[in-house]
Amino acid sequence: MTSRQPPIPDTRAVEELIVERAKLSYARLPMLEVVFDRFALSLAQTLKSYLGAMVDVSLSKVDYLSCQDALKDQPNPSLISVTTAEEWGGTVAVILRPELLFGIIEITFGGRTASVGEKKSRNFTSIEKRVGQNFTDTVLRELSGAFAKVSPVRFEISHLETNPKALLLAPPTSACVRATLSVDIEGRRGEMVFVLPNTAFETVSHILSQQFTGGQLGGDSGWRLKMTDMLNLTNVPVTAVLGQSSLSLREVLGWAPGQVLDLGLRVDDPVTLTCAGEKIALAEVGHRKNGRIALKLSDKLYHEEETPDVLPD
Repeated sequence: MTSRQPPIPDTRAVEELIVERAKLSYARLPMLEVVFDRFALSLAQTLKSYLGAMVDVSLSKVDYLSCQDALKDQPNPSLISVTTAEEWGGTVAVILRPELLFGIIEITFGGRTASVGEKKSRNFTSIEKRVGQNFTDTVLRELSGAFAKVSPVRFEISHLETNPKALLLAPPTSACVRATLSVDIEGRRGEMVFVLPNTAFETVSHILSQQFTGGQLGGDSGWRLKMTDMLNLTNVPVTAVLGQSSLSLREVLGWAPGQVLDLGLRVDDPVTLTCAGEKIALAEVGHRKNGRIALKLSDKLYHEEETPDVLPD
């Protein structure tokens, strides 16, 4: 009589999934999230003026996923503005979902009195595309302003697409960021989606990955200007050192009036300028027309501090 062995579960599928997930590393970009959060606040005011209607904009979520996953959930058709980021040297996409586009069209053409209902999915007319493109242009100008204090960039719409599955911004498995904004225009709700492949902002990823500790984005320039003005009016003593020599105390005590001290200097030796005990420059001795002694700077002895490629406080 033989005992039955318990079945051994096949975990290969799970292991393969874990390995596949491990290959994809999606690093968070805290500074990018802050930019989009503040962009949503400023965009509401801009759209109020643009549409002449009450608009509420909020950042729904920021996802880190692959390009193919970022696009597969988008409805077909959607109005997709393929946009170049000039200074970054990459391409991003701005997606207007159908319900948002139709809401914009109703408000633009005086359809406020029309009942808000579910819109059927259909292809967009050329006029609807034009309205959507103009709306997106306004949004992108505001987005450029939001990035100005972090990494200046200008967004320019290259062309329009309507099928998310046919859109190729980067290799399908490459990482990207998807920011979703919820827009409410007098009860007409919809979503605007920004898809930013990592390859699009690779040159500034080290800036966008920084932690944001609060305060004004990009720093408060008021105190900087005030400090610069005060520094321009500050007086500092500068000392011209002709030469230096080390002597014993016995030699110094043996000095007598009229004695000539030999410092081992020549007439054409440079003068050293010091400030607060630090050597700052070398100079040549000369005379002005009025007979006064003057110094002509010949070389600097300090190293200018390099401005670190980080955001100001």
